[in-house]
Formats: sequence, C-alpha cells, structure tokens
Amino acid sequence: MQGCFHSIILEDDTDIAQLISLQVKSLDGSAYLANNIESATTYSNSHAKDLFILDLSLPDGDGLTFCKTIREHDQTTPILIISARSNEVDRVKGLELGADDYLSKPFGLAELKARIKALLRRSKNSDIIKPIQENITLGNLTITPKKHRVCLNDKVITLTVKEFELLTLFALNPNQIFNRNELLNTIWGVDYIGYEHTVNSHLNRLRKKIEVDANTPKIIETIWGIGYRLNSQSLENTSI
Repeated sequence: MQGCFHSIILEDDTDIAQLISLQVKSLDGSAYLANNIESATTYSNSHAKDLFILDLSLPDGDGLTFCKTIREHDQTTPILIISARSNEVDRVKGLELGADDYLSKPFGLAELKARIKALLRRSKNSDIIKPIQENITLGNLTITPKKHRVCLNDKVITLTVKEFELLTLFALNPNQIFNRNELLNTIWGVDYIGYEHTVNSHLNRLRKKIEVDANTPKIIETIWGIGYRLNSQSLENTSI
C-alpha cells in the first residue's frame, strides 16, 4: 500500500477513467476524474495532488499540451501518460515534455498498479536525492539535495525530479561511466517496466538546461557504445 495519495485522472472515456480510479483506490489513493483539459487545469490549480494520470486524445486539446503546461510550474508531481498512441514518436515526445512514464492502451491492471506504485515510491522516497552530504560541489556546479536546488555558474537551474536525480547520480560519481540499464535500474528502479528511450529523453532534456550546446555536450558526455559520464573537468570553466 502506498498510503493516502491524491491523483488527477484526465481521461474522456468514462469506463477507462473508472477502471483507473479503481486501481488508484486499491492502493489507498483517491482520484479526481476530469474528462477535458479545462476541468483538469481548473482543479489542479486549486488542489494538492500527488500524481497525474492522463490520456492524450481529449475533446478540447492534446494531452501533450497539458503535460507541458504542468511542467512549466510543477517540476515534481509524477505524470503517467496512458494512451492508445503507441508509436515511438508520441512516447518520446511525452517524455521530453516532462512525463515520467508512458503506458500504452490496452494495458494490464497489474502493470498499471506497478507503474503507479513505482512513481509514488520514487517521488517520495528516492535515495538518490538524499545523500549524506549537505551540498555536492564540482567546480561551477553546486547541488543542494534537501532543497532540490541546482546552481551552475551562479545561475539556478530548474530541473524535474528525474532530471535532478540523474544529475545528482552523475555528480556523486564524477567521470564514472553508466550504461542505459544502470541508469534505468538506479533512477527508475529495477522493477521499472521501461525502454531505452526513457533514458535518452531525460538526458536530452537535462542537457538542454545545463550545456552550452546540447548537441555537443561537454558536461554529460556520451561514451559511444558504452554509456554516459559527467566530465568533472568541464565544470571548471563551463558557462551558460
């Protein structure tokens, strides 16, 4: 059981919305059901929430737009997209816009519950963002885990939870190479039912925020055929 949590379910198919709601309640959670973006936005702006579960094809717009809107002012609440759009383009775009996970319809109830549990657990109890030291400092980069704060060249960088966890992991292990599977297991957990583009999408978003040129990254390097590493030397003279 995940303890009491509140979710917003944005789904215009009543039967599917009720099915998702039942799974949330089975985990000791509660849910607000919205069948359009307008009602979900209105409710979200005035109520506390621990999880967003949203469809993409909605009567008043695209769920990807709603996902982007959420992330413009809320970097931490987990977002799970559930959609009949199973093509790779929509999956990657959803992750790049800030979603934490993507589940294709039709889906199994056990898998849905596992995804919800994983997102809530990592949101509340991630060991990655609770290292022993107060601050992590590498050259011009300073990470303050307790405040979820990143400062690069005296500029505060706003990161989502997964972006923050990735950068923190790299900073705690400078110059160490991690492959995709290691990053998936460490950041998303060994029971995460994901795919390799999850890592790529989050790394791309992180690079856009911390690199001078995300197309030729110097801080988070790609070691072709092996994985990724944080080049600590690049932080000695990096400017953005």
